[in-house]
Amino acid sequence: MKTLAVILREPHHLDLDHVDLVSLTDTDVIVDVLWSGISSGTERLLWSGRMPPFPGLGYPLVPGYETVGRISGAGALATHRIGEQVFVPGSRGFKDVRGLFGGAAHRLIVPAEKALAVDAALGETAVLFALAATACRALAVGRRPDLIVGHGVLGRLIARIAMTDGGPPPVVWETRRERRSGAFDYPVIDPATDPRCDYQAITDASGDAGLLDTLVARLGRSGEIVLAGFYEKPLSFAFPPAFMREASIRIAAEFREADLARARALVAGGLLSLDGLITHRFPPQAANEAYRTAFEDPDCVKALITWRAPA
Repeated sequence: MKTLAVILREPHHLDLDHVDLVSLTDTDVIVDVLWSGISSGTERLLWSGRMPPFPGLGYPLVPGYETVGRISGAGALATHRIGEQVFVPGSRGFKDVRGLFGGAAHRLIVPAEKALAVDAALGETAVLFALAATACRALAVGRRPDLIVGHGVLGRLIARIAMTDGGPPPVVWETRRERRSGAFDYPVIDPATDPRCDYQAITDASGDAGLLDTLVARLGRSGEIVLAGFYEKPLSFAFPPAFMREASIRIAAEFREADLARARALVAGGLLSLDGLITHRFPPQAANEAYRTAFEDPDCVKALITWRAPA
């Protein structure tokens, strides 16, 4: 079986081509993909060639870990129903290209346990479950933030989830003016205008490795910083300011099954909205434009590829 897929052959060289899929096993399902999201964090690093060494990383590869589709086939031991809509956090079901990510394709073969059933009424917004789960992981690792750095998709989801407990809204820093506009339930400000240096919990969703000293300087005593982004450069900080504040620095890693379950429960319970975050949509034939827009257009919050029309 073959499928059409986005292939990153080497840094800055992306195209659309057919690749072979592995054989279906008894515990696999076939997913006909509807939408795949484009990550402006990790996938940008893959595209630019700046991704730090990572187990299983190499080229050529199929990018993508934010995929939604329908089950069109299943192995004898798989429990999914044909036609069921699922979220898939990537796939390794390709023969001749790497599938460390592997979600940006017309059809996927994945282990059944990796296909999370989702409400079809969510439509394209279900591609955001990976980032919603990442936001849940960041909040599980650290305290509830009173400052969030970065107002991209991850920063917005962290803010939305943090507010589901009814507490005071966090402050959000964003340096780009175009990402500060809009009606939000929390203040989004230019950090240059913020005089506060008493934050107790800061969550960084910017991925900027050069910010650590700035964030330490904004902490109150015994304050905490959670690093929720993915950082291409080594991180360092001046010890004396952190020492004087008895600062804590935590790292939020890849989301876990419990984080994905929490994100789905928040959405199902009406506590977390995924609306208003997808701003750009492209057909597969415009994959190069789609990825460049996701990485370079400041007006792009989230871009996705539409592989099929929904039923």
